[in-house]
Amino acid sequence: MAKELDKKYDPSQVEDRIYDFWLSGGYFHAEIDPDKKPYTIVIPPPNITGQLHMGHALDETLQDILIRYKRMQGYSALWIPGTDHASIATEAKIVAAMKEEGLSKADLGRDGFLERAWQWKEQYGGRIVEQLKKLGSSCDWDRERFTLDEGCSQAVNEVFCRLYEKGLIYRGERIVNWCPNCQTSISDAEVEYEEQDGHFWHIRYPYADGSGEMITAPTRPETMLGDTALAVHPDDERYAAMVGKKVILPLVEKEIPVVADSYVDMEFGTGVVKITPAHDPNDFEVGARHDLPIINVMNADGTINELGGKYAGMDRYVARKAIVADLEAGGYLVKIEDHKHNVGACYRCGTTVEPMTSQQWFVKMEPLAKPAIEAVRSGETKFVPARFDKIYYNWMENIKDWCISRQLWWGHRIPAYYCDDCGETVVAKEAPDRCPKCGGKLRQDEDTLDTWFSSALWPFSTLGWPEKTADLDYFFPTDTLVTGYDIIFFWVARMIFSSIEQMGEVPFKTVFIHGLVRDAQGRKMSKSLGNGIDPLEIIDQYGADALRLTLATGNSPGNDMRFSDDKVKASRNFANKVWNAARFILMNMDGTADELGLPDTLEIEDKWLLSKFNDVAAQVTANLDKYELGMAVTKVHDFVWDILCDWYIEIVKLRLATPGQTKTNALKVLCYVFSGALKLLHPFMPYITEEIYQALPHEGQALVVAQWPKYDEALHFAEEEAAFEKIMGAIRAIRNRRSELGVPPSKKAKVYIETAEVEVFKSGEEFFGRLASASEVEVASSLPLEGMVMAITDAAKIGIPMDELVDKEKERARLEKEKAGCEREIQIVSGKLQNESFVAKAPEKVVNAERDKLARAQEKLAKIEESLAALVS
Repeated sequence: MAKELDKKYDPSQVEDRIYDFWLSGGYFHAEIDPDKKPYTIVIPPPNITGQLHMGHALDETLQDILIRYKRMQGYSALWIPGTDHASIATEAKIVAAMKEEGLSKADLGRDGFLERAWQWKEQYGGRIVEQLKKLGSSCDWDRERFTLDEGCSQAVNEVFCRLYEKGLIYRGERIVNWCPNCQTSISDAEVEYEEQDGHFWHIRYPYADGSGEMITAPTRPETMLGDTALAVHPDDERYAAMVGKKVILPLVEKEIPVVADSYVDMEFGTGVVKITPAHDPNDFEVGARHDLPIINVMNADGTINELGGKYAGMDRYVARKAIVADLEAGGYLVKIEDHKHNVGACYRCGTTVEPMTSQQWFVKMEPLAKPAIEAVRSGETKFVPARFDKIYYNWMENIKDWCISRQLWWGHRIPAYYCDDCGETVVAKEAPDRCPKCGGKLRQDEDTLDTWFSSALWPFSTLGWPEKTADLDYFFPTDTLVTGYDIIFFWVARMIFSSIEQMGEVPFKTVFIHGLVRDAQGRKMSKSLGNGIDPLEIIDQYGADALRLTLATGNSPGNDMRFSDDKVKASRNFANKVWNAARFILMNMDGTADELGLPDTLEIEDKWLLSKFNDVAAQVTANLDKYELGMAVTKVHDFVWDILCDWYIEIVKLRLATPGQTKTNALKVLCYVFSGALKLLHPFMPYITEEIYQALPHEGQALVVAQWPKYDEALHFAEEEAAFEKIMGAIRAIRNRRSELGVPPSKKAKVYIETAEVEVFKSGEEFFGRLASASEVEVASSLPLEGMVMAITDAAKIGIPMDELVDKEKERARLEKEKAGCEREIQIVSGKLQNESFVAKAPEKVVNAERDKLARAQEKLAKIEESLAALVS
């Protein structure tokens, strides 16, 4: 006997219990099985500082849909979970917490700080994991990883040493993006640019011999303290005679040369550029070509250092104001010109980055980028949608060497050791005891590695590399990476080149790119706008399934989506529809249909339903295989709501009220199709589908590992399906016509059907009584239908005697009254729109609203007149 379901679906009473059921059954754990194909997804590891936000919810929902789908298809489906240590973000949080206690990193020292960081990780690191579970994520929690765990750390050291030995990692003084707030270097990919209002300050640089001056217009006048030359284009005739001369650097009062370099744009500004090698990447290259000195005038915190003379100790922006004032006082400032320009900010804290020279570790990117570009060009890894490969190519083809060292304590410490006695540098996976050259004492580099260095190894380090593990052999390369378009270059590109370099193959076959979740108005969710929506609050209010269905519905690869409360309510309503359908089926069971399988005898409506289900199973499978998750779930939703609930269940109510084989057969078909629909729906709404499935008769298995429905040629009833669709078309036409006339469903009327397919419509006579309010049905190839209310389909002409539907005089009076009101509205609105003063002076929005109102009124009048004409005919 099937069990009962509560009258109302309450997610809070179901979800935690069902998740525990899955965990205790070990259903998420993937085994190495030579008889199964593997299917692997690695989670984009959320930061341990993280709180589940709507972007996470979308990302994890899409991954879970794919992994549940493949698991049900019989794959050994592995979804590897884990978290990222997120060095910059985590260290900032810990430092902020310490500051409230009056402590600094220096107070604790490195070891003390790291001890505190690990405590912080234990306290907060698991929070987002528990939130992912609330969402229903079916990760293999037995294989959970952390980017700073022992295995991942071993992989990081292995890769660093290998790249160093190949000459692909080097240490040198280069221009880096420096964040004065985080006080660390960050990579180009970690800089976010936005247009800001700024200025060109036009400054005079007098010739040292007193013969004149040159004028340049920098946007950051404070960096002039580190100027070491002025530059002009070698072909610029205006300045040909000046090349090699010396000019006086204002305020600093020292001589610097004028050099010729093709970097300079003759057409831009004055054609003269100040060269500050320590504070501009292009200037750095010019300086290297002309052997110019590099003078860094900034401290790590963005203040001017001791080389800045009287400005030493000032914040960079305070120094800017002081320098501009002094330039003006000294007669060096020609003019200030407004200018909009792109300004880079640290993607973590939003502080404007300062380009400055620093001794850092770098990865040579060109040798690594080339095979990674070819891997995508050749199709070894495909982007879905394909247009995103352009972003990938653009970044990879213009890539600069990657600065991988960070001035932080939380993270993978760089495995480089220095001998102060002889100057030797040793790079090793394990810390050496003494200097191999002189036997002196070694000290380890103080810096840690960029977080993305370890994340780049995630697809194989999580499977045990550099050890040759059975998991690595079976589950690698992974199949699908699901991620947002905003981290294609942060993470996706780095995983591809790292995997090709270390593993000799790409890390995943497909990169499934999704868009952003925006608010109902299409705005990006942000703290500043205050429009963020907490997924956990949505889950508490509506349930995880409603949230997941909302995120999946309308989802299109690569495109942003809008999230609204109305959409979640619609998803909740669908969950209730499914629940009520299940309760209806279970309430009609009396033990006669608890045996599984389809009956031997099928009615036309049964064959229609089975054929429709067969088609939708094939279509949904095809959509999922093409990552069209939004299309897939829409088809399941429409099948359940429209075909199964609104049509078939209504059709078979009479059969279910008739004890015996007729009822049993109807229940068997209902159970078969409803169970199949639950399987199709399960990846999208796992909790409610599992709860219902456990209440229905089945083989005692969990839905999470039930077999995915396959197209079955034996259930393709094309002829019966087409015939029944004709009956449905006629029923719809009658319903629509009655609705237009305002006839309530309770008012019965005889229906005359003229058709060439008499037998088809005769077989459906009982359906017209139940679903089209027919008191009687007459079907023939020719009928006298004159004077009747007509409804036309491609298979039939349908007539209903007018007198049986409406009281003509009452209906005519009602329509005439409605017509008069409509004509008055048209007259008033037309008068407004014919008033030239109104159209000229009223806001365009108001005028357009009136035009829309007129169009609606005219449309309504046309329908009223149609109805009046029908009363006469």
